[in-house]
Amino acid sequence: MKFKKILVLAIDKSSLDSEYWKQIAAFADEVVSLPKDSLEILKQLASADCLLVNPFAFKVGKDIIDAAPNLKYIGILATAYGKVDAEYAKGKGIVVCNIPGYSTEAVAEFVFAAILDHIRELERGKKQVRAGIYSETGFSALEIKGKVFGVLGLGRIGSRVAEIALGFGADVRYWSRNRKMDVEAKGARYQDADSLISECDFLSLHFAQTKDTENFLNEKNMCKLKKGAIVVNTAPMEIVDIAALEKRLQDGDLVFIFDHSDEMSEESLRNLSKFSNCIIYPPIAYVTKEARVQKQEIFVSNIGSFLKGSPTNQVL
Repeated sequence: MKFKKILVLAIDKSSLDSEYWKQIAAFADEVVSLPKDSLEILKQLASADCLLVNPFAFKVGKDIIDAAPNLKYIGILATAYGKVDAEYAKGKGIVVCNIPGYSTEAVAEFVFAAILDHIRELERGKKQVRAGIYSETGFSALEIKGKVFGVLGLGRIGSRVAEIALGFGADVRYWSRNRKMDVEAKGARYQDADSLISECDFLSLHFAQTKDTENFLNEKNMCKLKKGAIVVNTAPMEIVDIAALEKRLQDGDLVFIFDHSDEMSEESLRNLSKFSNCIIYPPIAYVTKEARVQKQEIFVSNIGSFLKGSPTNQVL
């Protein structure tokens, strides 16, 4: 079985190695690739029965789905699928598949890289040595050991973050929709979100973007964060109320670190960049050689599995 037409939206050629593009080409009679702002999108959707999309660059709502009456499959080049109306697609008999777990280790390790870079003043140290100054005078640091390390959302990445934090000797606590007894057996403790937020020295956010999690870190929860807290968000920034974040950053008594800057408006980035206690990275948490291979393998194998009648990694 093959698709008649695969429409590829907002996925750069560089996102996949040539061998994977060849495999995709073999899955269809025709493959059409378009940028996110192409005027040809609606025309090509009309005859497409497969849609492959980068959800961070292009939102697949009801209008896009309705414009593709022959659509059978939507392949998401990401783990997060909040910008694809999967419920609506399911109601129309369209299978939606994502790429879970490919960057678990990459993102989890980045959380601690970002924390350690900040609390050990590593950037300052490197700049100082480049200037020929080799004294440690004026440096200060914190240790992770013994601190309350909170994790919100204990999926694959959140669970791995909790495990690493336990390895540092932190007092690891978590909140998730469902309790994770395997992680608790390793030493993490379950705690309700309200009290957890208020007690954390470190807080790592790992929610998937859904209607229930959007603006989870709202003004009410932002005010609960203790003075001196360090918050790391490697999840979509839609789970954070940006206006509330700006307001709390003005107090200067916490640090907020995130990497999903490519999904934000230029205005929001300009406003947040004014605060020295807001550390902004490019979307690099998932970027490792190992994760890139995994991502491509799962993305392409999902397509093949669907064509064989056994969909893998179906989101709903």
